[in-house]
Amino acid sequence: MKQRSRFILSTLAFGYAFLYIPLVFVIVYSFNDSRIATIWGGFSTRWYGELLRNDQVLDAALLSLRIALTSATFATILGTMAGLVLARFGRFKGKTLFSGMITSPMVMPEVITGLSLLLLFVTLQQLTGWPGQRGFTTIAIAHTTFSMAYVAVIVQSRLLSMDESLEEAAMDLGGTPVRVVFDITLPLIAPAMIAGWLLAFTLSLDDLVIASFVSGPGSSTLPMYIFSKVKLGVSPDINALATLIIVAVTLGVLVAWVAMRRVRN
Repeated sequence: MKQRSRFILSTLAFGYAFLYIPLVFVIVYSFNDSRIATIWGGFSTRWYGELLRNDQVLDAALLSLRIALTSATFATILGTMAGLVLARFGRFKGKTLFSGMITSPMVMPEVITGLSLLLLFVTLQQLTGWPGQRGFTTIAIAHTTFSMAYVAVIVQSRLLSMDESLEEAAMDLGGTPVRVVFDITLPLIAPAMIAGWLLAFTLSLDDLVIASFVSGPGSSTLPMYIFSKVKLGVSPDINALATLIIVAVTLGVLVAWVAMRRVRN
């Protein structure tokens, strides 16, 4: 038994070390004074200053944040509605097809999704003149399309594990279905909605492949900018950028954890 516990703990420690030690090295080398990212040249914060003076990075980061906030919000709204339909509307004609259409973006290769959305936008532009150019709107629509599937699955799982008698009791006391949804259902599934929003936000902020297909000139997202820089060789300002992202994600996770604890209590 002890040997099994040691093996499990060793495997767990190796897994976490494999994931987080590279992140620690990125943070450490972001304070490197050398122009070569992998050679330590002394402690310095010069690359943070260089990064903050780089207009391309700031524009790409701002665009990515706007897209992530927009797509995560719409994905949460649409995904919650889809989860409610799948969990509360029972069996209806076309439910299997609807469920498959909701979950298909989760298993569809990103290259196929990006190419199909590109063809869709090109066709719409030829037929209607919209979109005039590919950029913020097209990327936000694309990110909403695939991230709402994750929100729908999370919300549906929460609804299936929730006691329906609470909603039935509210309706027995005279509550309308709409009132029950807003007063009973939504507060109970709020942690799942928050988790879905955070996952959708992360997926949007992290996406490179789909955004590369549906973006146009002058609309490079942060992952696209980082990828273009890495192809030419990693520079110390990329380490500084990665460190800022790590700090932002860590703070976001902590805030979400505190918010979900308050909701549960």
